[in-house]
Amino acid sequence: YGRVSQILASARRVLGIMGIGEGPGSGPRAFLERTPAEGLARMLAGFTHRFTTGREMAALLAGIKRAIADHGSLESLFAAGLARGDQTVLGALTRFVAELRSYAGSVLPSLLPSPADGSACKRLNLFLRWMARRDAVDPGPWRTVPASKLVVPLDTHMFRIARGLGLTRRGQADLKCALEITAGFRALRPDDPVRYDFSLTRLGLNPACRDQGLACLTAPAT
Repeated sequence: YGRVSQILASARRVLGIMGIGEGPGSGPRAFLERTPAEGLARMLAGFTHRFTTGREMAALLAGIKRAIADHGSLESLFAAGLARGDQTVLGALTRFVAELRSYAGSVLPSLLPSPADGSACKRLNLFLRWMARRDAVDPGPWRTVPASKLVVPLDTHMFRIARGLGLTRRGQADLKCALEITAGFRALRPDDPVRYDFSLTRLGLNPACRDQGLACLTAPAT
């Protein structure tokens, strides 16, 4: 959340504090495994990104550290809450967030929103898209979360385009709206309903689409 340049600057700062990219054994997991929770708080004391503070970031990383110690990986923690009969990942995501909040010792609403609170959880659903899908866009390192259960990461661009396409009539980009849009995509691709997210969201970011509305979908290429 925020401008791309701002996001990249914040990500680089946190990764720099963690020493990522400094050679063998410099990955985020290795860093968390060797760094005590109180060390995280001290190292991130001056960090801010919009309304997320260094204290909150340290609490999140400490929670991830504890989750990995207990479950082996974040994927294992998430998969433990995923039932075979679940149509979407929302049940597992609700449990995942509750567990991470417990491990972090804090609610962290800006970093760990929950479907239980009615949030569309755009950033967490985007994270799950990156983790579960495997193609030229998404790296998909996770193997236990089916792409068929993913939910559209709903932002203002997808919301505008989906309303124009008749995928939802809701007036607010909330969780129910995200589920309606996902259901529309699932009717086309039951195995991979969020495959359309990247292309349509990028289209929504295009100034021509913002100016012309859905006319940009049928405009001749230039």
